[in-house]
Formats: sequence, C-alpha cells, structure tokens
Amino acid sequence: MAQALIRNLDEDLLADYRVFAEANNRSLEAELREALRRARPLTPHKREEALARLSALRAMTPDVPQTPSLQLLREARGSDDE
Repeated sequence: MAQALIRNLDEDLLADYRVFAEANNRSLEAELREALRRARPLTPHKREEALARLSALRAMTPDVPQTPSLQLLREARGSDDE
C-alpha cells in the first residue's frame, strides 16, 4: 500500500477526527483513511456510470406531479401550519 505525509494540519481538525475515531473504535489513522475513502473523487468513468444509474432511476418515476415532501411531513404530524 502507498503512504502519504500531510504536513501543517490544523490542530482543531485533527482533534475532531480523534473524537470521531474514538467514537468509532478506530485509531486516528484508520479514521483518516476512512474519511479519505469516503471523500474519494469520482473519475470521469465512474461519474458517467453514476449519472447513467440516476437516469435509469429517474426513468422509473412516472412523469406526474409529486406531492412536496414538506406537505407530506406536515400531514404525517397532523399540522396544518404553513
């Protein structure tokens, strides 16, 4: 596996990651590795694949007006407030 050295990191940023690492029962290194994995940028090929999947999902949705989610939440809570 490859390695990278990152200098001049903000202490507050690392402190926040230490908190998350402890909460997730991981080392700081493992937490940072996971953060990098989750923030991985999409390559043009993967971006095109994602857009194709989204397009396929959109095609499954009927072309009819949809009820706004805020209205559904208000109805579920029994609130008529606007």
